[in-house]
Amino acid sequence: MLTSKQRAQLRGIANSYETIFQIGKGGINDQIIKQIDEALTARELIKLRVLETAPVSAREAADETAPKVNADVVQVIGTRFILYRESKDNKQIYLVK
Repeated sequence: MLTSKQRAQLRGIANSYETIFQIGKGGINDQIIKQIDEALTARELIKLRVLETAPVSAREAADETAPKVNADVVQVIGTRFILYRESKDNKQIYLVK
């Protein structure tokens, strides 16, 4: 579980990140979960966007996706959300205590 200080730190880092996934009318399926899982392994922190055509809101998408990829929801704002999962082999982000 992330502390509020850690969330703030991750939000700051994610500010400069590009959105790398978009969830559209297909919703959240096994293929997108697999891609998100691989991206989290490589990057630890990713930004996603939910399109207007998607059957879920950004909050619903974040809440559904995070447990499936064992990640924490850092922030949901508008149509975007940020996921974080600490990497054991590819550590790039060192969180404040």
